[in-house]
Amino acid sequence: MVEECAVQPLTRNGVQRGARKDEGPADGGSRAWAVMLGSFFCNGILFGVINSYGVLYKEFVDNLQKNNVTNASGKAALVGSFAMGTTFFVSPVSGVLTDWIGIRQTTFLGGAFASTGMLLSSFFADDVAALCVTYGAMYGLGGALAYTPSLAVLGHYFGRYLGVVNGFVTAGSSAFTIAMPYFMDALIQYTGIVWTLRILAAISGLIMLCAFLFKPVRLTTGPTKRPTLRDAFNMEVITNARYVVWTLGIAISLFGYFVPYVYMLKFVEANFDEGSDTKLPILCIGVTSGLGRLLFGYIADMKGVNRIYLQQLSFFSIGMLTILLPFSAGYYGWLVVITLGMGIFDGCFISLLGPIAFDLCGRQGATQAIGMLLGVCSIPLTIGPYIAGVLLDARGGDYQLPLLLAGIPPLVGAAAMFSIKCVSADKKVIVQNGNTTYSKPTNHFNVRHDDDKEPKKNFEEDGD
Repeated sequence: MVEECAVQPLTRNGVQRGARKDEGPADGGSRAWAVMLGSFFCNGILFGVINSYGVLYKEFVDNLQKNNVTNASGKAALVGSFAMGTTFFVSPVSGVLTDWIGIRQTTFLGGAFASTGMLLSSFFADDVAALCVTYGAMYGLGGALAYTPSLAVLGHYFGRYLGVVNGFVTAGSSAFTIAMPYFMDALIQYTGIVWTLRILAAISGLIMLCAFLFKPVRLTTGPTKRPTLRDAFNMEVITNARYVVWTLGIAISLFGYFVPYVYMLKFVEANFDEGSDTKLPILCIGVTSGLGRLLFGYIADMKGVNRIYLQQLSFFSIGMLTILLPFSAGYYGWLVVITLGMGIFDGCFISLLGPIAFDLCGRQGATQAIGMLLGVCSIPLTIGPYIAGVLLDARGGDYQLPLLLAGIPPLVGAAAMFSIKCVSADKKVIVQNGNTTYSKPTNHFNVRHDDDKEPKKNFEEDGD
């Protein structure tokens, strides 16, 4: 599940976030734990709904087919992919807005957009164009605005244990992804699709309540001017050749990434015996994705481990397992095994986004590097499921070709990331508070940056 990555303590107006007037973050206390739980629920609600779109997709397709709408599968898939795509596309803007108007205000605004979009969707359950705006654009926009500050606020209350707390918070999406499909399915059975959307709107409204918990810690004294455009955008990030290659490799991989999430329920319904649990595969992905984040997060910090190689392994595995999905038809146990594996490597991919961005761009550029990465990823996440839906309708509901093709982009992206090794790292120019400094060029594939030490050189280039 693509949705989150580790954050570092941020800065505002040149001052470190999380710094109290007299001391650093408390790393505990009732207020800090309340903030942590608020962030957990923000992540869980937002991405639990998005990752469980397959439940709503089934209902939308049925409604469209009853109304004799052509290309019902592709159009219904476009709604969900718009929500996912918008969430990532707006992420760079969300980071700037958080610094501009504040953490509480941005989170509250995001919750308002998400709740309103879901509520309006209940009035247009049969109108694809309207759903693309209300569910796709509005809910996705709300998700983007609430997601970034819900992570940024953690740096105000935690320092030493920020990594552990961030891991717990981002696991919220896995926890909610496990439970949400069953909850949503029960709502549809007992209340129908319209009231299901309205109840989801009320649940999304809880994000606005969580926003009141996100009170920024008083910052140390320093400059108080608002950030300018020059401060807001770090041009060094987009001129970092290795970062650009890495970002393009991930973008290529994600063309097929979201396809299984959208079509899994209908795939099970069409290819397995009646009565087979259509939601169990998504549950399996959610469970093992959470475990994968913990496992590979620990492995990635081990000495001698190359994080980029590890992420390539995750994409290769996800691609191969996606290709194997259509061959599990009729063998439910095999399907469960495949989805368990997909979840493990999904967790690996997600857990490494933040650390690799930090390795390639350093502390000064990591935050914007992550935001720009998510923005670029919005394009394949939006287009991929729609293309799969078009193929599905063209082939009369045959899932074999769409799933086979969905597995190819992760393989291509994993291979493309090898080219990072061939790109030399140029001298970096870092501009901060009007001062320009230059870092030494490096010829290493994966350099991990540290605040107080020289970069650790993990893997020498072969010199070829």
